[in-house]
Amino acid sequence: MIINSGNRTDIPAFFSEWFYNRIRAGEVLVRNPYNLNAVTRYRLDPDVVDVLMFGTKNPAPMLPRLHELDAFRQLWHVTITPYGKDIEPNVPDKHEVLKSFQELSRLVGEDHVVWRYDPVFLSERYPMEYHLRAFEAMASELEGYTGQVVISFIDLFQKTKKNFPEVREVYEPEQDALSEAFVSIANDHGMKVVACLEDGRLARFGVDVSGCMNQKKVEDALGIRLAVPAGKGQTREGCTCLLGGDIGMYNTCTHFCRYCYANYDRATVLQNRELHDPESSFLIGGPHPADIVKDADQQSWLDDQITLF
Repeated sequence: MIINSGNRTDIPAFFSEWFYNRIRAGEVLVRNPYNLNAVTRYRLDPDVVDVLMFGTKNPAPMLPRLHELDAFRQLWHVTITPYGKDIEPNVPDKHEVLKSFQELSRLVGEDHVVWRYDPVFLSERYPMEYHLRAFEAMASELEGYTGQVVISFIDLFQKTKKNFPEVREVYEPEQDALSEAFVSIANDHGMKVVACLEDGRLARFGVDVSGCMNQKKVEDALGIRLAVPAGKGQTREGCTCLLGGDIGMYNTCTHFCRYCYANYDRATVLQNRELHDPESSFLIGGPHPADIVKDADQQSWLDDQITLF
């Protein structure tokens, strides 16, 4: 099975000590975001966890101890966008994140690290020309450190509209022009452009629209074959990605990006962060008397333990 840490919060950036403690303990307890007393216990054991999948804007806190994950296969998606502190107030300087990306790639291999340039939105401060210059500069820095860049255009979730009311959608002609240019730039730097849940029409510009974390991409990146049981993987409607069991928690990320869909409001996030204990089995807080804890149905999905390479 797959353990995912990146859809609800940024564990590498803010909770690396807790994560390594959970790896040593061999298990983690996760609250259902829609029923907080329903708790799932996941074993963090390489015999049943085929892939640790990370999503982050800052892998640096994880890097000094990354050897503690040597028993696990890893797949990293690292988001590096061109926005300033007005949009991403607590994301580290982009030059530092680029360096961390390069170090991570050297440690785990370029096939195991994907650059995410998303979400893309347009504004007076961030027009199309700005994106093209920034994408070119970042692609040049990351050449040889990854073969894949994921793009998506901003989705106007309710949380996003609440926290970023002035944002607008990127219209189809703008998406088309940007996608075509991104593909050309990426090709020059040895990268394939992959869309995250975008319209299939982008394929005509050379964009891979099959999904940014689908089963084949996971298999190809790690050199394995997976036999995924029916109904497993927790894919979203319309999404082909193999997401696995997420051990994160919404309303805990203090990057405070304006476009974020995983935070409801700043006050809730700060309140939750006060409850974080690196020694706890839970990301936030501890056990409650009314908790109902169930062990996850975990088994390896490796297909007869045969690798591709």
